[in-house]
Amino acid sequence: MRYWFGEKIRAVRERRALTLREVADRAGVSESLVSQIERNRVSPAIDTLLALADALDLDLEYLFEDYRRDRSVRITRSYERDSFTKPGVIYERLARFEEPVPGREGIEVYRITLEPGAKTGNAAYGHPGWEVGLVEAGKARLVLGNHTYELLPGDSAGFQAGSPHGLFNTGPEPLRVFWIITPPKGEFENR
Repeated sequence: MRYWFGEKIRAVRERRALTLREVADRAGVSESLVSQIERNRVSPAIDTLLALADALDLDLEYLFEDYRRDRSVRITRSYERDSFTKPGVIYERLARFEEPVPGREGIEVYRITLEPGAKTGNAAYGHPGWEVGLVEAGKARLVLGNHTYELLPGDSAGFQAGSPHGLFNTGPEPLRVFWIITPPKGEFENR
């Protein structure tokens, strides 16, 4: 299958009020080649396409957005969900994606239930990556380094996970949170 970039390249060039010559000079190619690419007479080599994208300050995703492959979907049925417990805490893994592509680190998604007084995390150390959480029910205290945050249902928090951090149930009923970690910590594999 042949994919054409001409219309998009021309539209961006014209929106930016650049001439064929200006784009060609910036990309280090001939004006004639840019014209042929814009008219879909020639399909550019990848190095030429990258040079044009740089010359026009284009994101490659924009050029390829119409060219999508079907991606697999991972469904986890509630009765198939992996789970494990620690004292007073139930972890249910909702999803985990690890990409074997450099720069794509993967993501892990949990529903965590903490009994009154229970906690997750470690106040002594952090880990590489990011965490984002949403309180579904209950009352939480998030301790991140030297800072403390009180969270109620509907509140969310996102933070770089390199600092020591912990989540505490400070209410009289179970605390339920929806939690995302990237890259995956491997909690299930390390238990």
